[in-house]
Amino acid sequence: MAQTLILNGARAIFAVAVVATAAAPFLFSANYVVLLTEFMSMLVLAIMWNLLAGYADIVTVGQHAYVGVGAYAFFGFAALAGINPYLSILLAGLVALVIAVPTMILVFRLRTAYLAIGTWVVAELLMLASGKLNAWGGGSGTSLPISIVLGFGRARGDRIATIYWLAFGLAAVAMLATYFLLRSRIGVGLTAMRDNEEGAAAVGVNITYARVLCFLGTAPFLGIVGAVITLQKLRIAPPASFSITDWTVLIIFNVVIGGIGSFEGPIIGTIVYFLLRQYLAGLGAWNLILLGTFSVVVILIEKRGLWGLIRRGLGDDLIPIAHKPSAGFDGAAKAHINAASDSRQ
Repeated sequence: MAQTLILNGARAIFAVAVVATAAAPFLFSANYVVLLTEFMSMLVLAIMWNLLAGYADIVTVGQHAYVGVGAYAFFGFAALAGINPYLSILLAGLVALVIAVPTMILVFRLRTAYLAIGTWVVAELLMLASGKLNAWGGGSGTSLPISIVLGFGRARGDRIATIYWLAFGLAAVAMLATYFLLRSRIGVGLTAMRDNEEGAAAVGVNITYARVLCFLGTAPFLGIVGAVITLQKLRIAPPASFSITDWTVLIIFNVVIGGIGSFEGPIIGTIVYFLLRQYLAGLGAWNLILLGTFSVVVILIEKRGLWGLIRRGLGDDLIPIAHKPSAGFDGAAKAHINAASDSRQ
């Protein structure tokens, strides 16, 4: 009973937090809203990487490729082609999807560490190619035209709120899409792949189809995040738009400490990262060293990350995505299934 009350209380707190973040421009100062916009962008990246590495077994270290492609595509459509900036954001996601198709054909011929290296090489090639685009500022990049910036609000507060709601809406769509995917039959297959890929294939899970769906499905989200980040930073540049540290390495850190292969893990990991960053910001290079040390300690204590520790106290998922056994199962079967589920989380 006490555990049920704690779980319901945690779910209530989560619901209140969602409502509060939806109304953030009305509740917090502009500086906090800017910080929350960055949080939402990184949360989307964490959700997408977790879906790829945690479920589909696509351990990519080239996620920043599509963030950069989205940033450059947004600039091209909005600043160079004169297309409506809001439409340009969606088109940036479409371009990322188009780029993901040949990339997928190439890297899916590789496995394990070779696949990870392949995605990184593709990202580096795209970054080098972007530096050759003179209309986009070449190697030094360029700033967004004022006319585009003003299209999201003439007053600074209005622009900050508009960009925040874009980021919040994208994060909400990413979470809902992931939730319904994992609740579907495909999601059951992805969960089986997470636990035992060979076993999943043996019982009929179409592993190739699941991987293709996840790889191509995440690309538009990454491209749109790139456009939102560009609106925040107000400029594009190869090293920043295609930053492996900001858009891949730190994202992997968030997912790993939060709990890879779980729905709640990316959320918890991103929250913890932002809290640690606030306290470690003045330490310079030691910042990354301490973040890396913290992630190692967490994994040594609990391989399922912080969510694994929290779930012990809650007794169940904060956001239930697992399919429960039907009433027709006897008590022993239910106990066996629940025990197996706990061991996988």
